[in-house]
Amino acid sequence: MSTVAKIASCTATACAFNNDGCTAFAITVGGADQPACGTINTIDLRAGMQSPDAHVGACQRLDCKHNADLMCTAGGVDISGDMALCTTYAPR
Repeated sequence: MSTVAKIASCTATACAFNNDGCTAFAITVGGADQPACGTINTIDLRAGMQSPDAHVGACQRLDCKHNADLMCTAGGVDISGDMALCTTYAPR
């Protein structure tokens, strides 16, 4: 795999890394019950890089069809809502 999946959109507005988009360098997608961003941080500040240019660094959801060797192969990833769910997730 030569590219990493870009975060196309994120609506988890309570996350410190959401500043008009995801400003974390990279996120981890995991979640025990539902596929979700494991990088979400709800402390009361804004953090991360100056512009929203995040990628999926690792995906722990082995049951997703976009997962190849713990890397996301989707063309873009959407993270949604207060629970920061990965809505790009698709079961195998």
